[in-house]
Amino acid sequence: MKKQIVYVMAMLILLLAACAKEEPEDEKEPIENNDSVEERGGETEEPVEEPPAEEIVEEVAEPLYALNPVTYSVEPIGDANAKVVLLTIDDAPDKRALDMAKTLKRLDAPAIFFVNGHFLATDEKKEVLKEIHDMGFMIGNHTKTHANLKGITEQQQQEEILTVSDTVERVIGERPKFFRAPFGINTDFSRALAEKEGMTLMNWSFGYDWEKQYMDAEAIADIMVNTELLHNGSNLLMHDREWTADALEEIVLGLRAKGYDLVDPATIKVAKE
Repeated sequence: MKKQIVYVMAMLILLLAACAKEEPEDEKEPIENNDSVEERGGETEEPVEEPPAEEIVEEVAEPLYALNPVTYSVEPIGDANAKVVLLTIDDAPDKRALDMAKTLKRLDAPAIFFVNGHFLATDEKKEVLKEIHDMGFMIGNHTKTHANLKGITEQQQQEEILTVSDTVERVIGERPKFFRAPFGINTDFSRALAEKEGMTLMNWSFGYDWEKQYMDAEAIADIMVNTELLHNGSNLLMHDREWTADALEEIVLGLRAKGYDLVDPATIKVAKE
């Protein structure tokens, strides 16, 4: 009997010891959510933070030069170089405008090409205009038929001017910023219309290539560089002519040899649109 009691008590002691080693299920520590991916043996996607959008600010360059409204010479604004000249070419694109543009491009010489509407009547000439513009040259308005504006009606003047601006815009995607009247002769109406269209009036300081004695490459190159009229800010008038095209490189090199820089027309202050 005693042996049986001892045996039962021993079994009870063993059973209690085994229960004490087990931990209740609800007392086990939960897995923390901030365990590393490696510790949990799984993968997770980290949220991707997009960088803040950069604010785009369009900088508009201040003009470096202004046209004198009386002499039409180019005058520096502020500290811009005063020893400069402006190259302009009228009656484009007639025969040699594209050749002239290629020469100027090769020499890194900026200029304004003033176009006549009657030279833009074909797709071929429109393509020439586009090519000149695509080379970086500014396109100006020189009327449709090169008529003397003082000898025609206001309605005719409007057609002479606006049809050219409309054609230029269709071809190159922008309207001319400069207007040069044939023979340099404006009217009150043409001045008002140019202002309304946002075009700056342009005449010139000197030019010679329409005079008989200068219808030669050597003669026109010499006078354009050595005339007594050449000065700081001179506005040089040339035309789409054979002799001028042949002399153009010598003219540019001669002007630079005298210390003149060539004004980029894009740096000239223009009328507000």
